[in-house]
This record gives sequence, structure tokens and C-alpha cells, in this order.
Amino acid sequence: MARYNGPKTKISRIFGEPILGNGKWLGKNSNPPGQHGAQRKRKTLGEYALQLREKQKAKYTYGVLEKQFRKTFEEAARRKGVTGENLIKLLEARLDNAIFRMGIAPSRPAARQLVSHKHVTVNGSVVNIPSYQLQPGDIVALKDKSKDNSAITSQVRGKNQKFTWVDWNETTMTGTFITYPEREAVPENIKEQLIVELYSK
Repeated sequence: MARYNGPKTKISRIFGEPILGNGKWLGKNSNPPGQHGAQRKRKTLGEYALQLREKQKAKYTYGVLEKQFRKTFEEAARRKGVTGENLIKLLEARLDNAIFRMGIAPSRPAARQLVSHKHVTVNGSVVNIPSYQLQPGDIVALKDKSKDNSAITSQVRGKNQKFTWVDWNETTMTGTFITYPEREAVPENIKEQLIVELYSK
């Protein structure tokens, strides 16, 4: 499946914020990408352009392609509650994202690679699908053989305390997806209501 593997800073400069990586270069050059980026002023975007831009930002942030993103949105719309908030909850419940939140991998692409290479188990069974939807109470762990792989364990940095919807036990190398997060707890700067409006047209 094709994914964006180009310069991360270029994407950050498109959106004017560090949506991929730490954005340390964004402070040095926040102009739009391209040869004449410094001469181009950022245009005032129309309603549709703003909605499309927000969707693209969410897709780049979580590493999801269009078809999968639409399926996730449709599932969010079927569920009870606010569709936009449901969308963020489902994106946060992806296995690759949960591994990133638990601190097992330093980034979502690295987490996706761990899953694809069969280093991760869910409730004791190997799962190699990054988009696998976790349910509250699911136990995520590194495979026993992978726990002895220093290249993998050296990347484990432990959970950030502000991510209260996941837990990670560094001693046993196991984590728990406790619950779906509340929208205000998710730090990503995504205006999900604009995405809802886009798909509602």
C-alpha cells in the first residue's frame, strides 16, 4: 500500500505546523515549500479548501490513505455521539497509533513497521495490521522474541503521562488500551468538524 515517504518538513511547511516529527526546521523556514515559496503569500482559503486541508492534515498525521480514512469516517458516523469526536477516537484506537502513544515506538511510521513485521501481539495473538481497531481492555505487547531484540527495546521510551487512555508496563513490556480518549485529551490540532462538513456534502 502506497504511503507518503517524502520529506516530513515539506508537509509541515504546507500546513504551517509540525504535524510530522518535531518540526525543529519549521522555525527556521516556515515558508510554503517550493522554489518560490518565500515569495508566495499564503492565500486566504475558501470553505471547501479549508475542509479539504483539514482532512489532508488528519490523513498525514495518522498515516491513513483516502479509502481507509473514508471507511473510518463512515464507521464514526454510524456510532452514537458526535461524528467528529468519534472519528478522532477511532483514529486513536488504531493499533499503530496506540503503540506510538504507549511509547513503544518513537513515531507512528515506526509503530506501523513494528506491527507489519509481526513484533506485536494483541491479547496474546500476533497482529500485523496497523489499522487494527483496539477495544477497551485489549492488551498490547511485544512478542517474546522481540523483547530480546535490543534494536526494538532501545526505542521504547515509556508512556507520556498525559495519555491517560493507554497504559504501559516497562517491566513486562505490555500495555493496555484502557478506553477511547475524550477529544480534549488528544493533542493533535485537527478541526474534525470541518472534515464532517466535507464528507456531508
